[in-house]
Amino acid sequence: MIRYFVLQDNSLQETELMENAQWVHITPPISPLELENLSKQQDIPLDFFVDSLDIDERSRYDREEEASLILLNSPVLNNELRDNKAIYITVPIGIILQDDLIYTVSQEENPIIDKFIKGAVKGFDPVDHTKFILKIFQESVLNYLDALKKLNLKRNLIEQELYNSSRNSELKQLLRIEKSLVYFMNSLRANDLLMMKMKRTDFLKIRDNEYFEDLFEDIIIDNGQALEMSNVYANILSGTMETYASIISNNMNVFIHRLTIITIILMVPTLVASFYGMNLEYLPFSGSKYTFYFLILFSLILGMFLVWFFRKNRGGQ
Repeated sequence: MIRYFVLQDNSLQETELMENAQWVHITPPISPLELENLSKQQDIPLDFFVDSLDIDERSRYDREEEASLILLNSPVLNNELRDNKAIYITVPIGIILQDDLIYTVSQEENPIIDKFIKGAVKGFDPVDHTKFILKIFQESVLNYLDALKKLNLKRNLIEQELYNSSRNSELKQLLRIEKSLVYFMNSLRANDLLMMKMKRTDFLKIRDNEYFEDLFEDIIIDNGQALEMSNVYANILSGTMETYASIISNNMNVFIHRLTIITIILMVPTLVASFYGMNLEYLPFSGSKYTFYFLILFSLILGMFLVWFFRKNRGGQ
């Protein structure tokens, strides 16, 4: 799907004609033929569009004579709600620059682009390509920070649940959070390298613009903060899962230990009774009418002795 936008009267409007557009946004469903036609019409390398739609593409930038490409990974909620999938994944946003037009390409509906379309980003002007790009970078970092806070809050709530009961559902949720953090760390690290390289090579040509330089520096700092938060949360979560795995293993060992003691305590009196269950003629006291009561009493005494013995040796702890 290809959408065309133009800024009119300080309001972003969607138009049906590409000739009037200042910003073009591309999302699936879109056919390869449509991409090929757009590539030929606008004299843009087809790889720029294809790479932007590849969910596994890393953050980078590329320059051709006809256009320039920036790929930035951003966080989105995972639509797959299965227990073995991450809560958040990262998908690339492709930004393609031409002299008079800017294109954004995303594999799926992206909350960052939605903010621009809905007019939720202040000072947005699609004609000012440099500011548009920096705003996309800024909104991406803010989305990372917001998602990290939500993941950390969710982790704390799950830990509280695990204090009361160790259920598989909570552990699966922790695993989903861990996978999300792995996505975040890889993407934030790649974004950090991209921004540092863009700053070093002055890709956006902002070296003489103090406002843009300061804004870009703030974005890089915030991205580094998000990366550090991801690392910290991932380490905490890894330690938490290892701790709960040890607790569960220890509880299982204690349970098996106690079950073994109970089995021994019940087995010895049963062994005594089993001897008198044999069909033999010359068992001791077999002719007495008090033998049954004597065996019951002897079994109880033997069982109590075993209980006392294990308690004395801390076997029942």
